[in-house]
Amino acid sequence: MFSGFQPFAIETDTPMGGATIRGRRGGSGPPLLLLHGYPQTGAMWHLTAPELAERYSVVVPDLRGYGRSSKPPTTADHAPYSKREMALDMVQVMASLGHDRFHVGAHDRGARVAHRMAVDHPDVVRSLALLDIAPTREMYRGTTEGFARAYWHWFFLTLPAPYPETMIGADPKKFWTLKCGSGWANGSPGLDLFDPMALAEYLDCWTPETIHASCEDYRAAATIDIAHDDADAGRRVEAPTRVLWGENGAVGRFFDPLALWRRRAARVDGRALPGGHYLAEELPGPVAAALHDHFSNCEDL
Repeated sequence: MFSGFQPFAIETDTPMGGATIRGRRGGSGPPLLLLHGYPQTGAMWHLTAPELAERYSVVVPDLRGYGRSSKPPTTADHAPYSKREMALDMVQVMASLGHDRFHVGAHDRGARVAHRMAVDHPDVVRSLALLDIAPTREMYRGTTEGFARAYWHWFFLTLPAPYPETMIGADPKKFWTLKCGSGWANGSPGLDLFDPMALAEYLDCWTPETIHASCEDYRAAATIDIAHDDADAGRRVEAPTRVLWGENGAVGRFFDPLALWRRRAARVDGRALPGGHYLAEELPGPVAAALHDHFSNCEDL
């Protein structure tokens, strides 16, 4: 995977202590940051990043708490795993690589980091492409029975430590495969959509430390991240934003992604793609094309 890409490890310095962010970079052209979702790593971009690297300088990190990046200790308010901290990690990583302004393509949890980055650091985000999410606060507030059943992990993972950690730790691989292979919940065709090398990377990184850190990510999303959203006082993302979601997945089934993002961003377009939640691996060609189309239209901004 990621032929021609080079590894990196960069230390960040954030209010809650920073992290060691590891990842890969390759290609040439305008800088592009690609962020992954739960419970994956930057490896989820292995089918799209090489194609995008033909036109962009692509940076593919593992978020703090995930993959090969470090798992900082947490606090009672979960602030080390707030999207504000995770976004600042990424701004510092890109600056360390010489990129002070860049495009962002992001999926799932990474897209929530990207949203916070565009609000907190509007001068560095040239444009956004968000895959298969609606805004966190609105998703929680618009929860229905159907959504809760499909997105059960949103509520399970926020339980106080060590309850979810203990239950997941009883059979980590089984939990991962149930979460990601249950097509009824995410609209995808099961584990067969994952390349064996990518799947091996995900499972190899699914350690007790990652499990705990990922729970902290969700605990932060349900608490301090919403507090940060509420404190924004109506500030909207100014960067042009493209929203893509799977027509077979839960996001479009229970929410109107475009309508919700138009409350949060000034310039939004988007559409459903004929897949489920894991779009970059299920539909890598259409995803790469949609991202390139959006980013290329934002080059002069």
